[in-house]
Formats: sequence, C-alpha cells, structure tokens
Amino acid sequence: MAEETAILAGGCFWCTEAVFRDVIGVSAVESGYIGGTLPNPTYKQVCSGETGHAEAIRVTYDPAVISYAEILDVLLGTHDPTQLNRQGNDIGTQYRSAIFPLNEGQRAEAQAAIARWNATHEGTAVTTIEEPTQWYPAEDYHQEYWEGEGQRNPYCLATIPPKLMKLRKSFAAKAKV
Repeated sequence: MAEETAILAGGCFWCTEAVFRDVIGVSAVESGYIGGTLPNPTYKQVCSGETGHAEAIRVTYDPAVISYAEILDVLLGTHDPTQLNRQGNDIGTQYRSAIFPLNEGQRAEAQAAIARWNATHEGTAVTTIEEPTQWYPAEDYHQEYWEGEGQRNPYCLATIPPKLMKLRKSFAAKAKV
C-alpha cells in the first residue's frame, strides 16, 4: 500500500517532530509552516505571529502499520489540545493545535478524533480543523532538530522528554523504543 501524508500542528514543531519520529509506521517528518497568508515565510516571520501560519509537521506514514485515526490520537495525546493558541510558554496563533486534512476522509477522521478525545478527557479540545493551504518547509536547521541541536537546548530538554514519555506510556504499541 502507498504511503500517505498527514499535516498536523501541536505547538512547537521541534516537539511534535520529535514525537512523530518515534512512531512506528512513520517514515518521514518534516517541520514547516501552513495556514498563513505570506508566501515563503521565514521562521522569524512566523514567530512574529503576524503571518497566520502555524508551526506544523508533515508526516509520511504507512497506513498498513498506523492509521490516520491513530496518528490523530497520538497528536491529541502528546500535547495539550485544550490550550488555545499556545503550548506551555509558547504563546501565539503560530503554536495553535490544528489538523489540516488533505481530503474528505481525513476531515471526517479529524472530527471523529476530536470527539473521541473530548469524550474521554476533562476539558474540551480547541484543536481546529483547517483547510490545507500552501505547505512551506521550515529552514534546514529546524529539520530533525531534537536529534541534533535540541539535545543541547534547555527549552527542548524541558519540553520534549515529557512528550516522548506520554507517547511511550499512552501509545506503547506505536512507539519505536
């Protein structure tokens, strides 16, 4: 079966990329920007909060190994989908919780995933389902950030290991380690 693509936003793309690089069935994760109006935005422009883009990831996965529904469950289960336009100390619309379905089947799955999460958790997910606009890959130094510079970055050291622990605890059968 052919690989499929999911575009997701769950706060800082360094964090969501690190989580999904550890998911069985995921063959590639690319950090980038989506959902804004400025063509070819830079990290600095997106961080200003003025472009409308979200820091996001584009996940390539094998649906015979992990379904789109499971991808969405991992997203919602490894960040806080109840925080509007923020994740922890990262504040602004660029850090929003969002799903960018690429077809009607993904849109229906996104609606179902949010409903599933809301039914089993306190609070209500503010995760949006947005039209996929142009995808812009982030600058090279943002790709595979956790594996390189992130291991020396205090922000990443404080933020990413708890997310990886959530992955391993809540989705043990889908975690690589």
